[in-house]
Amino acid sequence: MANASAVLKPKSHDEEINIGLESKYRAQAAKSLSDILAATYRLTIKSHVYHWNVVGPLFKPLHELTEEHYNALFKASDIIAERIRALGHLAPATLGEAAQFAPKANEVGKLTAVDMVNDLVADHEAAVKVMRDTAEKADEAGDVVTADMLTDRLTFHEKALWMLRAIVAE
Repeated sequence: MANASAVLKPKSHDEEINIGLESKYRAQAAKSLSDILAATYRLTIKSHVYHWNVVGPLFKPLHELTEEHYNALFKASDIIAERIRALGHLAPATLGEAAQFAPKANEVGKLTAVDMVNDLVADHEAAVKVMRDTAEKADEAGDVVTADMLTDRLTFHEKALWMLRAIVAE
């Protein structure tokens, strides 16, 4: 039974685990995934704020689309954070910068629906670039779980970009 307790001994937050991925790669992936998590929160918050505050002829389609998006993004944040933990690192414990993610209250009332869409498009595009780079590195490292998760995330974001652009197309 002494061996069993040694196996179950708690490890540090930066765990030395043996899942077939190098420690250096796991640290780099956890950092990249933390950046992706922050981008996901940024989009969740902006999508929610714009959902509440959009007005004009695009109100209904943008109100409905942003609700779909913020719900999907919130779920994705849990998946991303759990992958960081599975790689043996702490998921970000504080999001002190979250206040910076939301558009300024006095500016939201001045934004048109098209302004809101353009802002969301810019954030989705920035997130996609980091995800694609991280997925390529995951593939190179043989980290098929992270690569697969990011493929799912890229699929969502690229579809979101298409839908957002379609709403404002002339």
